[in-house]
Amino acid sequence: MAAQESTRAGSGPAASTTPMIEIVDLHKTFGETKVLTGINLKVPAGSTCVILGGSGSGKTVLMKHMIGLLKPDSGKVIIDGEDIVPMSVRGLQQVRNKFGMVFQAAALFDSMTVFENVAFPLREHTKDSEDVIHQKVRARLDLMGLKPAVEDKFPADLSGGMRKRVGLARATILGPKIVLYDEPTTGLDPITTDYVDDMILAAQKGLGVTSVVISHDIASAFNVADQIAFLSKGVIVENGPPDQVRESQHPAVKVFLQTWFGKN
Repeated sequence: MAAQESTRAGSGPAASTTPMIEIVDLHKTFGETKVLTGINLKVPAGSTCVILGGSGSGKTVLMKHMIGLLKPDSGKVIIDGEDIVPMSVRGLQQVRNKFGMVFQAAALFDSMTVFENVAFPLREHTKDSEDVIHQKVRARLDLMGLKPAVEDKFPADLSGGMRKRVGLARATILGPKIVLYDEPTTGLDPITTDYVDDMILAAQKGLGVTSVVISHDIASAFNVADQIAFLSKGVIVENGPPDQVRESQHPAVKVFLQTWFGKN
């Protein structure tokens, strides 16, 4: 594990120092509850950033700000060079076209086959012919390591890991610059978790996307991340390559990580 961590950090093939996502002094309150209290974060293009933290730490709220589903009380959310906070609904929609989303349970349409699920965004948002759609779907499923025989199956016929891969194929079929993963390994067994980790790494290598993974899965985070941002009490208290975060002296980080590294 340690050897893999040391070679993983900063190794993204398309990674650069230019931020694809930049969060500046972000604050968000719901009623009397302060959820985000000054978030600052930069995610370089082509890298994988894992936002790690316990339940209720604000991870999902932060992700919703990245895609413009929530407006902050104050602060900036800069996506590919544009601050999306003051944008109109139309402007936000254009920005959201840069994103793909992989949900916790894959969120596939149960009544559609694998092929129909992945083809759905192409049919909704492009004028591609059926021949072109078939070529694009097959190429994307192949990139995800899914054989042609899978195309006619329904989600209920697939394993958890395969559903995740189909979900990623659908999320990336329109060529987004950024892919967001919402707790992608929650509830999965260790073998399937490794399968999902490999999927995230393959998407980064094969597509050059910038990936943001919301997680509380320590082992998975250290497996896939170029950068780990640890969120606690509304702020990022540690941010850097996995090896740096592992050696953090911040009390919240130390307590959180010892649940895993204390056993390994």
